[in-house]
Amino acid sequence: MTENAAAPVGPMVTGSEIARMAGVTRAAVSNWRRRYDDFPAPSGGAVNSPLYALADVQAWLDKQRKGQEVSPEVELWQAMRAAYGEQMVTGLAQAAGVLAGKRGSGLPREVANRLRKPARTEAPVDLLDGLVERFMDSARRAGSDQVTSARVVRAVRHFAPELTSAATVFDPACGIGTLLLSVSAAAGARCRGQEIDADSARLTQLRAGLAGRSQVSVEAGDSLRADAWPDVRADLVVCDPPTGATDWGRDALLLDARWELGTPSKAEGELAWLQHAYAHTRPGGQVLMVMPASVAYRKAGRRIRAELVRRGIVRQVVALPPGTAASHSLPIHLWCLRRPDTAVGTDTDHTVRMIDLTGNSPDSGLEPRPEQVADVPLIELLGESVDLTPGSHMRSRHRDFPGEYAALSAELEDRVRRLAALLPELAPGGAPGPLDGASTSVADLARAGLVAFDDQEPVSVSDQLDTDYLQGFLRSSANVRRSTTSSGTFRLDARGARVPRMGIDEQRRYGSSFRALSEFEKETRAVQELSRRLAGIARDGLATGALAPRM
Repeated sequence: MTENAAAPVGPMVTGSEIARMAGVTRAAVSNWRRRYDDFPAPSGGAVNSPLYALADVQAWLDKQRKGQEVSPEVELWQAMRAAYGEQMVTGLAQAAGVLAGKRGSGLPREVANRLRKPARTEAPVDLLDGLVERFMDSARRAGSDQVTSARVVRAVRHFAPELTSAATVFDPACGIGTLLLSVSAAAGARCRGQEIDADSARLTQLRAGLAGRSQVSVEAGDSLRADAWPDVRADLVVCDPPTGATDWGRDALLLDARWELGTPSKAEGELAWLQHAYAHTRPGGQVLMVMPASVAYRKAGRRIRAELVRRGIVRQVVALPPGTAASHSLPIHLWCLRRPDTAVGTDTDHTVRMIDLTGNSPDSGLEPRPEQVADVPLIELLGESVDLTPGSHMRSRHRDFPGEYAALSAELEDRVRRLAALLPELAPGGAPGPLDGASTSVADLARAGLVAFDDQEPVSVSDQLDTDYLQGFLRSSANVRRSTTSSGTFRLDARGARVPRMGIDEQRRYGSSFRALSEFEKETRAVQELSRRLAGIARDGLATGALAPRM
């Protein structure tokens, strides 16, 4: 690669965006970086997420005849990223102002010029939605919690009640409006929101205006310290609040009337947001609150959780799958509250529905299976810890211990029977071994164009090289020792590893055996996991009385 000491001026692109420009995969772009000495050097970003000058990349793609014409939308996005960097919400708000016909937007000239071309052919709301979507995707890939992820929005919409056009929806920490606008979209309900970041609040208001939603009104400001909507009593409050914040204003708000369930501690800012949301519900109104899983069991919040249970306010807690949030892989909960409406005598529930989806994929359906649901009596929740973690309350009655034990036993017996058949037939070999003779490094194979790296795993891209043969020798003890440091840390040095020189027919013979060994190892791991599950079912079945020793 070429070294470029001075960072160029102008838009920059990621490896993913280069792939989209060229119509190839990200792995192909990674391969170009290694194979071509003249591929542009990174001009910014981090080691694991480098950025490249758009002009340099386009020139290189044109020279290699790999490029495609860059769309006006891509050029606009790159110009905005160059102009705003980490302040992209400001740029989106200013662009939205121009699209809405507002004067004095403050948009830089380069960005304004790039905006004019797509604005001539696209509806303003569609153009802005496309920019917001790019921003959300970049925030997700960066692990940012700046926006509510699409998966969280999908979960809230799934568990939200049906709304009418006469309903009021409120979000006291609405960010750029993704959750508020999405949940209320179908009904066209009246929306009220507040957001501490002025640019985000302005962007939300302009998004609603461009979409023709005149019933949306968003204010800027700190919801806890300066509530802009003290008189709003909503049918539904949705909120994905800031997490882990200790400076939420507790000292100034000790006597606030919103803490009807108890004054939150400094470390329980999420429970302050929850009570703020609850204070804005009418009788019978509901709250859907995105919460870190730890809020369900932390000692400091026990008293407030007890009041939520005792008064019949908390109706459902859903443990969402890991990966639902954009910024981390830890599970989060969705707390579903309802303000009692004793005037109509509808509050007869004496249980809290617990739904545990933590074993599901974040992109799978949100309808729970029977064994993932438990209706827990309030009295069972009012113990010493008042633990509202759904997984802690899944009832053993959902499980067919005898059926599961019999099925897993039969599966284990079948897998063990097939395990030995997977081992390849191997004969005594001669000395020296293949790696003691003529060999070549993976780096040399890559330079020759025979190897590409797919997520750091080398694969053959030539009919002169067998992938199973290549990867089998890479996992040999000789190459493993080469990749192990003096402190014992193992890190595969694929490029420095060596493989023996063989003809393709001989490679395939070795590759077949290596492939069989990989299948054997895979099946062994499956047997180990199956054994663990079987032992757990047997132990729990014996402890609950669902299983008993044979006489």
